[in-house]
Amino acid sequence: MKINDATEAVKQQLTEKRFEHTLRVAETAVDLAKKNNISEEKAEFAAVFHDYAKFRSLEEMKRWILSSSLPNDLLHYHHELWHAPVGAILVREEQGIKDKELLGAIHYHTTGRAHMSVLEKVIFLADYIEPGRSFPGLDEVREMAQVDLDHACWLTSRNTIEFLMRKKSRIYPDTFHAYNDLTTSLNGGNE
Repeated sequence: MKINDATEAVKQQLTEKRFEHTLRVAETAVDLAKKNNISEEKAEFAAVFHDYAKFRSLEEMKRWILSSSLPNDLLHYHHELWHAPVGAILVREEQGIKDKELLGAIHYHTTGRAHMSVLEKVIFLADYIEPGRSFPGLDEVREMAQVDLDHACWLTSRNTIEFLMRKKSRIYPDTFHAYNDLTTSLNGGNE
């Protein structure tokens, strides 16, 4: 599959506003991939597909969660989380993408997880810092993304947890695991 074909397939799944977001995430991901010495092509593909399932019905996503190997506990958390793991399944099933690392980057782009690959970190971060976004704390993350991928992902995890706590929202365990893993990494393996 060529990137133009992937982009066209995704365009059919998204609103115009979300598609524009996707293009900005892809551009940001390619930039981060260059800075972090990973495949720009793989980063672009993962970014293009990251929101593939964003506008699928809640019923369809629920069916995929229940009928796949995804943890059923996803259903106990806000449905905004569902599109990422379900999207990884749909990209594999509908678009024939089999690359496990690329699918992992799609799967974990909203929550992060412990022991993220560099590609997973790039997509997690690119989705958060793309130029169309604007919210408190974002400039600090954008600046850090230019010099330290792990530290920028840590800031993203921290900001996400603080935001969800202020809203009194439940926080998916993978987000805590990402934060804890990145904290350990930044502290040189010491708590």
